[in-house]
This record gives sequence, C-alpha cells and structure tokens, in this order.
Amino acid sequence: MTLTRIIRRSVILLLLSALAAAQTPEQKTARYLDSVRKQPSLLLAFLDDMPKGGDLHNHLDGAIYGEDLIDFAASDNFCVDRTTSRLLAPPCDSCEKYTAKPAIRCAYDDHVLYNQIIDAWSMRNWRPGDESGHDHFFATFDKFSLASHGHVAEATASVINRAAREHVEYIEFMHTADGGASAELGMKLGWDSDFAKMRDRLLAGGLKEIAGATSKTLAEDETRARTELKCGTANPEPGCNVTVRYIYQVLRGLPQEAVFAQILLGFELASSDPHFVGLNLVMPEDWYVPLHDFNQHMAMLDYLHGLYPKVHISLHAGELAAGLVKPEDLTFHIRASVERGHAERIGHGVDVMLEKDPAGLMKEMAARNVLVEINLTSNDQILGVSGDDHPLPVYLKYGVPVAISTDDEGVARSDMTHEYLRAVEGYALSYAELKRMTRQSLEHSFLPGASLWAETKPAFRPVAACAAENAATEKPSAGCERFFAASGRAREQWKLEKEFAEFEKKF
Repeated sequence: MTLTRIIRRSVILLLLSALAAAQTPEQKTARYLDSVRKQPSLLLAFLDDMPKGGDLHNHLDGAIYGEDLIDFAASDNFCVDRTTSRLLAPPCDSCEKYTAKPAIRCAYDDHVLYNQIIDAWSMRNWRPGDESGHDHFFATFDKFSLASHGHVAEATASVINRAAREHVEYIEFMHTADGGASAELGMKLGWDSDFAKMRDRLLAGGLKEIAGATSKTLAEDETRARTELKCGTANPEPGCNVTVRYIYQVLRGLPQEAVFAQILLGFELASSDPHFVGLNLVMPEDWYVPLHDFNQHMAMLDYLHGLYPKVHISLHAGELAAGLVKPEDLTFHIRASVERGHAERIGHGVDVMLEKDPAGLMKEMAARNVLVEINLTSNDQILGVSGDDHPLPVYLKYGVPVAISTDDEGVARSDMTHEYLRAVEGYALSYAELKRMTRQSLEHSFLPGASLWAETKPAFRPVAACAAENAATEKPSAGCERFFAASGRAREQWKLEKEFAEFEKKF
C-alpha cells in the first residue's frame, strides 16, 4: 500500500470517527435500530428494552391472561361447561373425562381441558373458519367473566407487573368499577328523555352513594394489589413503579336508561375521585344497540360535558370495517365522537378513510390535538385490518397524534412490546417516530397538571422552568423541581425522559 493511500485511508477513518463522536445518543440509537430492522430477534430485544411511556387503551378484564383466570376461577370453586368452556356456579361434577360440568380445577390434571379453556378464553390457536375473529374475540368475555369480577386486585397486580417488565410506566385501565350498580339503578328508575330530570332522579335515587361505594372498593382493591406486589417492602415487585389511573367504562350495549346512569357515574367519579381520570364507552360498535343508540349516546355526553366540562372523555369510534355494518354507518362515528361526544382521544379509528371528508376530519383532529389510540393486534384479529389497510400511516401523514396501546392483551395473547414490533415491522417507523409516539402517550394521558412540554410540534420543547435540564443528569434544578411538584403529568414525563436517556446510553 502506497503512502498516499495510507494517508487517505487514515483521513477517512479519522473523519468517520469524528462523525460518530459528534452524533447524539439519540442518533446512535436510531442507527442501531436501522441496523437490526431485518433481524427479528435483535429488533424484539431492542423494543422490549425501549421505554414505552403509557398504555392509554387497556381494558382490565381483557388484559388478564387465561392462565391467571383459571387460577382465579379455581380459587372460587367455579365449574366449567366442558362443551363451551363457559364458567358456571357450583355445584360441579366430578373430574371424570365425560362429565358435562367439571370443577375448573380439574383442568390442572387434564391438559386437553386446560388447553381448550385457554383457547376459548383468548385468540390463541384461533384460525379463520366457522367462527370469525370478531365473534370469537368478543365471546371470550362472557365465558370467563365470573372469574375476573372478584379478583380485581390480583388482576391489576399481574397486569402492571408485566407492564413494568417491558418498561411501561403508566396505565389507564378501563374498568366498570361499580359492578353494574349504576346500570341497575337506571333500570329501576326508568327512562326520562329530559336529561336534566333523569340526572336529578339518579342523584337523588342513590347514584351519589354508588359513587362513594365504588371509590371505597377501588381503594381497597388498589391496597390489596400493592400488598400482592410487596410494595413498600425490601423486595418489591417491578409493578410497584407503574402509575395506575382508571377510566370508568360505560357498557353502551345496555338500554338507554342504564347507559345514561353509567355515563353520569363516570362524570361523578372523575369529578370526585383522583383515581378516576375520565370515562369511555365500550362494547362492540357494530352491535345493534350501540349502532341504533349512537346519536343518543353522543347527546348524553354533550349534555353532561356541559355540566362537567373538566372531565376527560376518550371514546371507542371507528372500530369498524367495510362489510361489518351498512356503508352509511361507517361515515360519521369518529367525527361525531370528536365534535358532539367531546372526545379528547379516539380508540381505534380504523375506518377513518370511510368517513365523510376523511382528510378534513384528520386535519380537524390534528388541529384539536385529538390522539388516536392505536391497537394493531386487536384490529387485525377482530376486523381483519392490518398492513397497508390500516390507517396508522395516514394519521401520521396528517399530523394526528397517535400512541401505541394494547387494548385486550390477555385475550389477544399480546403485550406492549409486540404491539411496537408490529408497528415497526409493518410501517418501517423510525426511532424518532417511536419516541414521539411514546412521548405522546403521556402528553395525552389524563393525568392532572401542566405538561413538561411547552410545544410538541414540530419538536418537543420543554417549558421554561425546565428548559435547561438534561434528563441524563442526576437532579433537575430547584425551579424545575417546583414545577414537577405541581404536576403529576410532568413528573411522569420527566421519568420517561430519564428512562430514554439511560436507554440511549447503551448505543
């Protein structure tokens, strides 16, 4: 090799070294992600270790894995229908192979029955055929619901422990925490189309007491969950570090008097109990009552929002696909949820391109800063919508904020890491896009207090009190500390920034 070539090569190496040294930790992390995109094992490991912020769309009942549900049911001495895998109340038959109603604990010694139950209570081993993914998915809840009702504390502990291990720091659980008491009250008092009179009758008839009892029960469940996780001891479980809040879950498939009572309870709880940060309407959007009463539900929300303007609302909308309902039912649910239902976040939003003026709608959502909770696995399993058919890239194109979430991870047999994996593999997302989504999960959380970010578009810029802070340093300034003390949201956001700083040091 000539001296000239040696010198040239040395200069090139020096320049490359200088360029590498000049890169920020974030840029180096982005380069690493690009280097492992086509290596699934390394990509999965990267995403498992990456901070994931908040899970904003998580149904507590649907988040429980079937193995835990079997344990819950066995501890309560429930039986199981051997044909349908539906839980039944005792007395039970013996464990003989051909009994119709064995005790569910029999499944521990019968691997065929055990596996049959897990498959019936989840999407495991489901294959297209006699039953659609949509029908199999939603049928699971009626089969295992007896097990989940009495084990809220254990379920919470299990789910948040899993979340902590994959670096999720905040969860908003959708939870019908009153056990249906408000719906029963609504049915007992009957319907009144005058919303003001209906509200007065409910509040005078016992709804305030239901709210108080619900808060008490939830506080007890939280205490038991923390005990289960050994929080405050020398050996706490990882879940102790996850912040949990609740979205009151309204069952929109019930009669209108029950739905109004539940919506009102959601507003009352979110106004009086800091554990509850908002409300949401659930149950399949394509079922008859949710479709038939959709406009009525929006009118209820509109009226009660006027009385409780500070209560946060997130709504399931657009969890539909062509052929599932009539074409006209695909054209307005997302827009109505934003404009009339006052939704600050939309769950799913899959059929947005079938809405009237979809481009105009997405521009409006971007302007209003309405986030879409993206649930890739359940959208695939329930609606058969994935890949290029999913609107995630279109939302990104129009500047609509999005965040990855799990929906019903136990039923779906997924978790947050694999939701991110689907997003990266399906849409070639950059590290910057992943980081933006993760930050947006906390920016659009319903935690109280001011945001850490003075602006988020085009880039995240911190508020003046924390403008000079570096998340990689040990301690923020006194002014920034005072800002955090007044804001639960900002504290979680700062925690995420510190986790990102630690994560990016590895690359």
